[in-house]
Formats: sequence, structure tokens, C-alpha cells
Amino acid sequence: MALADQTFGFYIPTVSLMGVGCSKETGTQAKALGATKLLIVTDAGLSKLGVADQIKAQLEEAGLKAVIFDGAEPNPTDTNVHDGVKVYQENKCDGIVSLGGGSSHDCAKGVGMVIGNGGHIRDFEGVNKSTKPMPPFLAINTTAGTASEMTRFCIITNTETHVKMAIVDWRCTPNIAINDPLLMVGMPPSLTAATGMDALTHAVEAYVSTIATPITDACALQAIKLVADYLRPAVANGQNIEARDKMAYAEYLAGMAFNNASLGYVHAMAHQLGGFYNLPHGVCNAILLPAVCEFNMISNPQRFGDIAVALGENVDGLAPVDAAAKGIAAIRKLSKDIGIPAGLTELGVKETDLRVMAENAKKDACMLTNPRTATLDNVIGIYKAAM
Repeated sequence: MALADQTFGFYIPTVSLMGVGCSKETGTQAKALGATKLLIVTDAGLSKLGVADQIKAQLEEAGLKAVIFDGAEPNPTDTNVHDGVKVYQENKCDGIVSLGGGSSHDCAKGVGMVIGNGGHIRDFEGVNKSTKPMPPFLAINTTAGTASEMTRFCIITNTETHVKMAIVDWRCTPNIAINDPLLMVGMPPSLTAATGMDALTHAVEAYVSTIATPITDACALQAIKLVADYLRPAVANGQNIEARDKMAYAEYLAGMAFNNASLGYVHAMAHQLGGFYNLPHGVCNAILLPAVCEFNMISNPQRFGDIAVALGENVDGLAPVDAAAKGIAAIRKLSKDIGIPAGLTELGVKETDLRVMAENAKKDACMLTNPRTATLDNVIGIYKAAM
């Protein structure tokens, strides 16, 4: 296809609030959306900590009503989504607030898709399958990784097949995204590490994507630089508000990149690990990232060399392939420094499952923009390299 025949879109929430204390705007922003009674979709942990009640109080102070649904599980399922739909309908809600990390946001997106369009959440697997908008939707982020608070991606586990469904739909982009680092200081080191590596993976995969643009490149490289500078300090001391703030920007910029350039085989393969074993998405990404990069490197060594520079590596005088290798080594060192497991074997992954997971990864929408074409045996080989 000639370059003149290609067009590119750019998707982003209408309003995005960043910076220390910005979550205080929740009530005002939700009211501006025109909702009167909002379903707060969150997880049991944030509910028990009282964070959901805090957001509910802010909405009520703005003259709105709210009800809490805390049934968003890690790797949210179609069952979670339809449980949320039931609560929304029974309470006659007319808007949604998601509170948490990717699990809460994705579950809420699923609720919104079904409320807006009817049917079952499984009907929307794929690209732009919806025909009607979601209800007014405000996403409040408490982690620095998935960027689900601002993307058109929604990942839901099909409980019948145990496969993660990738729903990519511009209509499931939240209207308003809020990233307040004050809501992130409570993340334990392990979650900080996992979500931070998720953000790095988004940026790397977007930068080498087959549909990358100058806009997504700028976002991806800046995200990589911020992760390189601030993920270690954020893991070392969760109360380091500067590190938390910069990681919030890193994950948002990485989200801007992959929301428009899409992803690659790291995510296509990690989705299968999450579906089969219910493993933490960020940890799976972190382990797979260097192995997939090594496979992809020959597609564009210069781009992988750029990633090395963004990670802070000195590549002066090196050939592109050597610069690229230095970047991949830097990714491995970062993972080790922040306590990411060394391989999939430590997570209980079995070699007997690799073929079926590879077959499913080949069907995942994320593989479409991977820079190097992969056979089934190639994907199995990457899994083995990451064991």
C-alpha cells in the first residue's frame, strides 16, 4: 500500500486531569457530564480501604447520587461485567465512574458497552463492534501502568474459553480521565513494579508498531525516558510523590502511544497467560518484553537503538544491532532491579500449555501491528525463551 493511501486516527479522552490533588475535581467533572446517579466500579481492595467511599462522598457533595459496585476482579471476567450491569440497572444509574487500575476500568468499560448497546459483552470482541455510545464515563486511575483510564482498549476474560477478549472500540474511551498521584502512593512495591513495566511495554511496542506515527513516537520515547528515570525510585519509596507523579505521566504518555499505534506480540502473548493462569498482566509483560524484542529486533534495529537511548544507554559508535541489544539488556536489568521474576517458570507456567496459548496469541488483535511476522513455532519459541 502506498503511503498516500494510509490514514491514521488519534484517540484520547475529551478531558484529562493530571497532577497532585486533581481527583478533588471528581464531583465537578462528573456533574459536567450530565449524570445524576453514578455507578462506581471498583475492586474489593479499594472498597475496603475506603477510597470508593471517598469518591462517593465527593460526588454527593456535588449534588449527585452514587452506588458502589466492588466486583471488579484482577483480570476482570464477563461475569464481573454482567454483575455490574445488573447493579447499574437495579439502581437506575445514568453514568459510570471507574476507580482503580486496569481491572476496574476494563470492567466498567464492559458495563458501559452493554448498557449502551445491549447484548452480551462477548458480542464486542474485536474492533469497533459497538453501534451506540456508553453512558457518561469518568475514569479515576490509582495505578501507573495500564492507561485503561484513557484508552479505547478493554480486556475481558471469557469464562467459557479462559481466553482474554480484546475489545478495541473508540466508543469505550472514557469521557474524562483523572490521574492523581496522591491516589497512587498506597501501591505496594510489587504492584508499582508490575504496572510500571506494563507502561514501559506499551511504549516500546507502540514505538516499533507497524502503524506508529510521529505523534505516537514522541509520546512513546518520552514515556520510556520517564520510566527509566522514575520507576526505580517509585518502587523504592512509594511515598516519593515526584516519582509517583512522573510515573503517572509516563503511563499516560505510553497510553497515548499505544492507544493509537496499538501493540504487538508481548501483549498478544501476555493476554493468554492472564486467561490461562490468572497471572498479573504487568509481570507477564515484563518477562515477555525482552524475549519479544530479541525476536523483533531485525525488523528495525534503528528503532530498538532509539529505545536504548531513551533508556539512558550510551550507544555512540555502535552499529544499530549492537545498540538495540544494549537496550534489551537495559530492560532486563530494570526488571531485575525492581524484583520482577526472572521467567515464566517461576509463575507456574507449564510447557505443555505453550502451543495452545501460542495458537490463541496468533488470533489476538494485538499481533496485527507487531513489526515482525511470526509463525506458530516462532511464538512457541518466544514463550520458551521467556521460561
